[in-house]
Amino acid sequence: MTSPYERVAIVQRSNMDESFHDGAVVGLAADGSVAFTVGDPSVVVYPRSSTKPLQAAAMLRAGLDLPPQLLALVCGSHGGRPEHIAGVRAILDVAGLDEHSLANTPDFPLDAEAAADEVRAGGRKLPILQNCSGKHAGMLVTSVRNFWKVDPSYLAFDHPVQLRIGDTIADLAGEEAAHVGVDGCGAPAHALSLIGLARAFRAVSLREPLIQQAMTQHPEMVGGPGRDVTIFMEQIPGLLAKDGAEGVFAASLPDGRAVALKIADGTGRARAPVMAAALALLGVEVAAASAAWHVPVLGHGKPVGEVRAAGALGGVLRHIGR
Repeated sequence: MTSPYERVAIVQRSNMDESFHDGAVVGLAADGSVAFTVGDPSVVVYPRSSTKPLQAAAMLRAGLDLPPQLLALVCGSHGGRPEHIAGVRAILDVAGLDEHSLANTPDFPLDAEAAADEVRAGGRKLPILQNCSGKHAGMLVTSVRNFWKVDPSYLAFDHPVQLRIGDTIADLAGEEAAHVGVDGCGAPAHALSLIGLARAFRAVSLREPLIQQAMTQHPEMVGGPGRDVTIFMEQIPGLLAKDGAEGVFAASLPDGRAVALKIADGTGRARAPVMAAALALLGVEVAAASAAWHVPVLGHGKPVGEVRAAGALGGVLRHIGR
């Protein structure tokens, strides 16, 4: 059986190739045509948290109304820093709810500093600290707006908010979900073809101006300091991007160009260099975002190599951002 994946990244240590990552990538031109592919663009993947902007689009269509900074948090996988937790509480407060309404998986903050602060303070894993709590707060407020049940059943596949999300994802991607599973946070996880994910992001940038504006104006609420997704959006004007677990990354621009990628082994370290190379291949200036995609390999605490794009994307970044 032929693999849908090809070599997309190499981990180099002290001038020797140490490890390798395979994956699939698809880039769309401004007119929506396929500009390039690496591997099979029809491979079906769980986009995981990369679908959050699509889920947020469904909530907006169902009446969710939030200021841009809070809408960006609904679209994000936040770090659990104080500004993020305050934002989640502000979203819930719009509908007179509090954090006890959240049914997502309890966790510590994704941000290392915030997690350490929580542990030092004697804290414990809580739903509001988990990176998906902004999305869940949005689901709850949307449910209140529509007089739908506001209890843990909002996570059920047949709850009205989840049905609206499924319909919107299909509309934006131009295809029905190939499968629906359960995400790490407890919400339904829709599986799409990689090219369907790219088309969905293109559609968000072209057809969902409130999400395009919220995410690009408030990238710190989508991720947090030092996160690759935040740096990409801070440094590349107009870029809308969202990372997902298991090596998924998708991005789009207001002119219709878009990229979606999946690292086959699910690791995250190759994701940013591959995304940068793919964007560069579409003609996007990525040098300013090199802090996101220049991923060093350390030896005795010092850089002795790097994770770099390879295969069909190899060499694209060689003289950029160094």
